Amino acid sequence: MKLNGAIIVNAFGVPGQSLVQAKRLQTEFLSRGVQTEILSDAFLRAGVQNNQIVSDLKDKDFCVFLDKDKYLSQIIQDIGVRMFNSHKSIRTCDDKGETYLALAGKGVNLPKTTFAPVCYTEKTPLRMDYLTKIENNLGYPMVVKTSYGSCGTGVYLIENRDQLQSVMQKLKTQPHLYQEYVDAKKGQDVRVIVIGGKMVAAMRRINDNDFRSNVALGGRGEKLDLTAKENQILFETAEKCAKILGLDYCGVDLLERKDGVPVVCEVNSNAFFEGIEKYTETNVAGAYAEYVINTLTK
Repeated sequence: MKLNGAIIVNAFGVPGQSLVQAKRLQTEFLSRGVQTEILSDAFLRAGVQNNQIVSDLKDKDFCVFLDKDKYLSQIIQDIGVRMFNSHKSIRTCDDKGETYLALAGKGVNLPKTTFAPVCYTEKTPLRMDYLTKIENNLGYPMVVKTSYGSCGTGVYLIENRDQLQSVMQKLKTQPHLYQEYVDAKKGQDVRVIVIGGKMVAAMRRINDNDFRSNVALGGRGEKLDLTAKENQILFETAEKCAKILGLDYCGVDLLERKDGVPVVCEVNSNAFFEGIEKYTETNVAGAYAEYVINTLTK
């Protein structure tokens, strides 16, 4: 079966990284005899014309979607192109609040989370009674996150009332949420890449200068032993998250509580793999290409 696919990148994405990701995948597909075209979402004909959905991608057999554009992912899926990941999974992971709600009650540990009420105008004053409610519920320190954001952007460590009031004022017209600060090692987490429901690579991310462990913010990675007994609960948790959210590919970020219990921090439907390939010497792009091909030809 001859396959022809598209790899979609965002026109305004993280400089360089999205294209590096796409080119790595394109190379791995080509080495397996599969042609792919790297396309920017800004230059695709996709929308509604003459009361019908239109798209330039109807001749493609599959699409690896390295973007978060919910309209484009819906269009591509609706015209019958097999998406990796699905529109629903991408949309759920793009919104951190939706991610936590989808995982709640499904057997994984989540931080205590409170969702910010919607504020429609900048001039509306803060509700100090709500600020007090957040303080009483979560205590200090706590973490505030915008509902949308990648690579550690829009994440704040809050240690007192003045900081909380300042961030609440800054974010009041944006979707955001408040979370307890998990008693893990500051500036550390575990990133697990899951493909087709199975863990393929894992590293501990460490940042000595920031509470956020992201490699994009100066963190470094350390390869985790995939066979070590103490790490299996981390991998099982990551695989369970991928299954619950219906993800073909994802990066699951886990915090390790001091008692060893993993807590889900975030799930990324289009997690960058350049860093984890470097630190674990694992061909993540190749594993992803293999999965896509096997899924379409089995």
